Amino acid sequence: MPYYHGIRVTENNSATRAIADVATSTIGMVCTADDADAATFPLNEAVHLEDLAAAIGKAGDDGTLARSLDAIADQANAPVVVVRVAEGETTAETSANVVGTTTAGGELTGMQALLGAESQLGLRPRILGAPGLDGESVAAAFATVAQKLRGFAYCAAQGDTLGELSAYRQNFGQREMMLIWPEFSDFDGSAIARALGLRSKIDQQTGWHKTLSNVAVNGVTGLARPVPFSILANDVTLASQLNDADITTLARIDGYRFWGNRTCSDDQIFAFESTVRTNYALQDAIAEGLVWAIDKDITPGLIRDIIESVNAMFREMKLPNNNRGGQIIGAEASFKSANNSAAALKAGKLVIDYEFTDCAPAEAIGLRSSITDRFYTQLLAA
Repeated sequence: MPYYHGIRVTENNSATRAIADVATSTIGMVCTADDADAATFPLNEAVHLEDLAAAIGKAGDDGTLARSLDAIADQANAPVVVVRVAEGETTAETSANVVGTTTAGGELTGMQALLGAESQLGLRPRILGAPGLDGESVAAAFATVAQKLRGFAYCAAQGDTLGELSAYRQNFGQREMMLIWPEFSDFDGSAIARALGLRSKIDQQTGWHKTLSNVAVNGVTGLARPVPFSILANDVTLASQLNDADITTLARIDGYRFWGNRTCSDDQIFAFESTVRTNYALQDAIAEGLVWAIDKDITPGLIRDIIESVNAMFREMKLPNNNRGGQIIGAEASFKSANNSAAALKAGKLVIDYEFTDCAPAEAIGLRSSITDRFYTQLLAA
């Protein structure tokens, strides 16, 4: 054994690590444009558009690409990943191209190409849609892709009457999807394109904890269909009935706005868009922020550092008046012996529990009105 004569320094890397927020504002969109510049928009390839204005100039005039990018640009300078697909001879062929597949050579086409965007572009699309192309088969496929990307899909509800729209809503039970009806008046797919852009804008300016609802939409001059609406929840209107059916609608209140917070979830815990997105944002931030801990020795120090790192992030997200404050009501990570047996720890398996309370939207604000003579009494006493 070596003989040490002097001072020996040993590093102690036990410390709390800061956990960064995840980027949630990247849009993933599938469009058609047979006359688009093929070098800028190659078929069935995920492309990151860093300059929307320049991209619009190369998007052609046919299909859905240029006008969808225009609608997004009206809302924000959003990071956009686009997959251009060929327009088929029939609607069914176009839908199949939008859904895409994995080829015999292992290439991903259509919306499936969005699954490989992070490995190729360094961006994970989390705000998903195919404006003007999202029939039932496309919407169903987007729900699956949204689950894999831990993102959220915005799709048009199909139908003309409340009964048809309500029946269509029953075709889906995924928490990663919101249905929207009707269209804005400018073009087919405008509502979804503007929803994608507005969602990205809200993420950038407010955060993933704020729902799409009741935020002014830019670039809109009218609705394709009239939607009777009242701000008073006592009144039964088409807008309120659509919301009751878990369909987000469009309302004219100091401009035009999306009106509705609900997902297609079959589990009421995830009824709100904000709950779904908060859940994924926390999961991904924690997972990415704990990469340093993987394969380190399981010791009391490691467990303490993990818990303190996660709880430090939670405290930042809860505190007001900072870049992350107000994103959650509260959260806490802990180590529970009941979930960590000696055999499991010996096998390299460590479980850290955490619980959180997300910010629910103030969807229904109640006002209680009373008629009284109390103020006459005050008047007479004056």
